[in-house]
Amino acid sequence: MSAEAISDNHGHHDHAPSKKGFMYYLTTTNHKDIGKMYLLTALNFFIIGGLFAMFIRAELAEAGYQLLNHPFSVGPFTFSFSGEFFNQMTAMHATFMIFFAIIPAFIGLGNFFVPIMIGSPDMAFPRLNNWSFWILPFSGLLMLLSFFVPGGAPGAGWTSYPPLTSAAYSPGPGMDMWILGIHLAGASSILGSINFIVTTLNMRAPGMTLFKMPLFVWSMLVTAWLQLIATPVLAGAVTMLLTDRNFGTSFFNMAGGGDPVLYQHIFWFYSHPAVYIMILPGFGIISEVIATFSRKPLFGYITMVWAIIGIAVLGCLVWAHHMFTVGMDPRAQMMFMAMTFLIGVPTGIKVFNWLATMWEGVLEFTTSMKFAIAFVGLFTIGGLSGIVCAAAPVDYQIHDTYYVVAHIHYVFFAGSFLSIMAGVYYWFPKMFGRLMSEKMGSVHFWLTFIFMNVTFFPMHFLGLMGMPRRIPDYNPVFSDLNLLCSIGAFGLGATQILLIINAFWSAKHGKLAGSNPWGGHTLEWQVSSPPPEHNFEKIPVVK
Repeated sequence: MSAEAISDNHGHHDHAPSKKGFMYYLTTTNHKDIGKMYLLTALNFFIIGGLFAMFIRAELAEAGYQLLNHPFSVGPFTFSFSGEFFNQMTAMHATFMIFFAIIPAFIGLGNFFVPIMIGSPDMAFPRLNNWSFWILPFSGLLMLLSFFVPGGAPGAGWTSYPPLTSAAYSPGPGMDMWILGIHLAGASSILGSINFIVTTLNMRAPGMTLFKMPLFVWSMLVTAWLQLIATPVLAGAVTMLLTDRNFGTSFFNMAGGGDPVLYQHIFWFYSHPAVYIMILPGFGIISEVIATFSRKPLFGYITMVWAIIGIAVLGCLVWAHHMFTVGMDPRAQMMFMAMTFLIGVPTGIKVFNWLATMWEGVLEFTTSMKFAIAFVGLFTIGGLSGIVCAAAPVDYQIHDTYYVVAHIHYVFFAGSFLSIMAGVYYWFPKMFGRLMSEKMGSVHFWLTFIFMNVTFFPMHFLGLMGMPRRIPDYNPVFSDLNLLCSIGAFGLGATQILLIINAFWSAKHGKLAGSNPWGGHTLEWQVSSPPPEHNFEKIPVVK
């Protein structure tokens, strides 16, 4: 789709009030403002989840206890962290990063750009859009408050396997608050996914067929279907946990005839698609960025669309590869192993198509493009280590070791986070009308790239050496690599301060961007920066 094929929409017309107070943001139905609120909320929860990670890495910097069981005073107050507090940190770090940072960041970018990219004035259900956002910060706040109730926050891991969730192991209301927080976050996802599906299928501009949509729109559409299909399954799982804890049922209680492995099946039927909910939008972003900064159309557009669909379908069929060590029938193991290997095919198609797009292109190494290229390389490492984990005989050895921690962080950090950064640097001029500092952005990229690998790559070796995950102390033989990981983690956390400074400074003082600073060809680059209140003076016609 070329810019010439789109009617001129550079006019400025009725903008929203210039002074926007709390009541405006509480009641706004403008998809662009809601998208910005999602992104700001994701940033805040990312910082909170990052602080939890800093505690974990500080404790693991050396063998023995560093912060646990060592009372210390701050003014008149004396604190002492128990081993259970470490479990709470590991559980809440993952919970916040997954449900309140990565997923909301993608939804925020989708909220802002999907309507503009398909030529729509807004989302299909603007009031529902407002409602689905405001559920989110309150669900996160509810989880944070669980630290201050008797028994503290849940320490059963973000997976919350029974019997660790039973009243005997997790006393107090903290676990129940976690379950309710998951319910609310899930309700937000379901409402948002309905909105994305209806908007994309029913509100496209005249002439924009499904196979003329930008790949980011396709990725958000497929992600919305995954959320709609899988999230209610998670709601069922945690509801059964709740009734086991409080109402005497025995869905997962062996003493009452229940089966804790049943919970794992239900949980992973949601949580493996959730991995793709956290990466498919990233695929869409990377596709837009690489095509724009290679000055070429995306190679193999149709195959890229079907690869996204294929990944989503296969992602719903491989949940039990997380469960090879529960005593599963070997024939079932073989089936789930083979299905997992198959996911490598559509993923490989995407990687090769990105490389083919860059091949003989006129590459422009903006900060956004640097993040996109790093994504392609590092996410490939995460995918290959996932293939290793999918081999059942190998998984027996590395299950619940730091190899799995390394794999998931190469998927979520080198995958989801780097793609979010590529999207933020790419679309920031459109959102705020000003360019981010490329010099500061380049420093942010290189430090993130270096410290990310220093943090997570040694974990592969720790896992192969046999270090178990989710433990506050370990054999001194693992000390050197753990210290390296902790140094990298603190460097990685400190580096993100550059992102915050760059974003907030540039929003006020950055160089004016103009409507199309990157020479992009999709519809969002055909309107002013920032876009007008209703996006287009008249609905564009795509020819």
